[in-house]
Amino acid sequence: MAALVSELGRLTLAEVLGPAIELARAGFEVSTEQARAFSRQADVYSDNPAVASFYPNGEPVNRGEKVARGDLARTLTEVGAYGRSAFYEGQPGSDIVEALGGSITLDDLKTNQANWIEPIAIDVAGSTAWSIPPNSQGYLGPATLAVFEMLDPPDDPDDPLRWHLLIEAYRCLAWERDDLVADPDHAVLPADLLLDGDRLKRAAATVKPDHTGIWPQMGATASTAYLCVADADGMAVSMIQSNYRGTGSPFGAARSGFLLQDRGMGFTLMPGHPNELAPGKRPMHTLSPTLWTQNRQPRWILGTRGGAVQPQLIAQVAASAVLAAEDLNRAQARPRWTVSDFGPGSGSSPVFEPGFHPAGIADLRDRGHDITVVAAPQPGWGPVSIIELDGDIRRAAADPRVDTTAALVF
Repeated sequence: MAALVSELGRLTLAEVLGPAIELARAGFEVSTEQARAFSRQADVYSDNPAVASFYPNGEPVNRGEKVARGDLARTLTEVGAYGRSAFYEGQPGSDIVEALGGSITLDDLKTNQANWIEPIAIDVAGSTAWSIPPNSQGYLGPATLAVFEMLDPPDDPDDPLRWHLLIEAYRCLAWERDDLVADPDHAVLPADLLLDGDRLKRAAATVKPDHTGIWPQMGATASTAYLCVADADGMAVSMIQSNYRGTGSPFGAARSGFLLQDRGMGFTLMPGHPNELAPGKRPMHTLSPTLWTQNRQPRWILGTRGGAVQPQLIAQVAASAVLAAEDLNRAQARPRWTVSDFGPGSGSSPVFEPGFHPAGIADLRDRGHDITVVAAPQPGWGPVSIIELDGDIRRAAADPRVDTTAALVF
């Protein structure tokens, strides 16, 4: 893996895509999650030619069965040979237009370009946490950790006060996410202000150690895959890709072998809102990869899938691995919580995985958290991926919640 990353700058696009093309052409074993997802979506996809290989004989494929994706291999081969134009102006582009009944045109696909952007960053516990700015919610994970550090949490990772302060550090910021995260040309705050130290200090000052808060307070203003890799030379990549819910939208590029994403769900129809649906506009999205540096050198690479709760999961693992210098396997195995309702005026109703001490749960309830404890670890609360770069040493740990994740150190 390290050698591959080191060689990327000298490889052509066709060479980079070569392993994926061969895997699609020759076939691969269906994973637990793929089998589950396409079985659950059988009524939507069973007659969709873009994913016909997942429904042999009209029935959903089973775990461990082999699936080949010939159409997708052909698409990737064309992209490798001719680049972006082969996708957006070739057969895949025509398939997208056909799938959406012309609501998106070939001219739309041809003119809309990806942007190189400047990341945003904040210093936390002697490291610098980097993430991507809006239209991503990525600022929330590092911002949560910065507020958490300001609250002077206890060092004991099992102390209920530490859990309380981390939950509240997230909630005191997340309530305004939907009003702040939008297409950067329409956002109400410049991206760097989202991690502004004074702004975060004001948020931290609203957190009460003995009870949950409600935000906004009086006087206040206002289906994914993640991977990370690091080579022996210190090159590090934090990368995420998503079709959003489950396997994406119901629409498939019929002859090109892929489903379309449904990130348009991130728009609102509220008139005048910065995230209001409009032509040529990017929606708010949940993708939140992070990369942490010390002295401008990569130190940790950390990210996850998980939709809206990605920053919550990143903050929890970083609180253990980055702030508390805990062993990565232990940090991955710790029970997690998520908060699904964090908008304006909402109370604290976290859902906890099993494994936290009952006395700690009782303590948090006394502080005002309306806690539900589920019966088993949640596969959807990850998998979190993390790599630690310590000089010439590389450490990594897989998330035990999912059987399709791996951590490899060469």
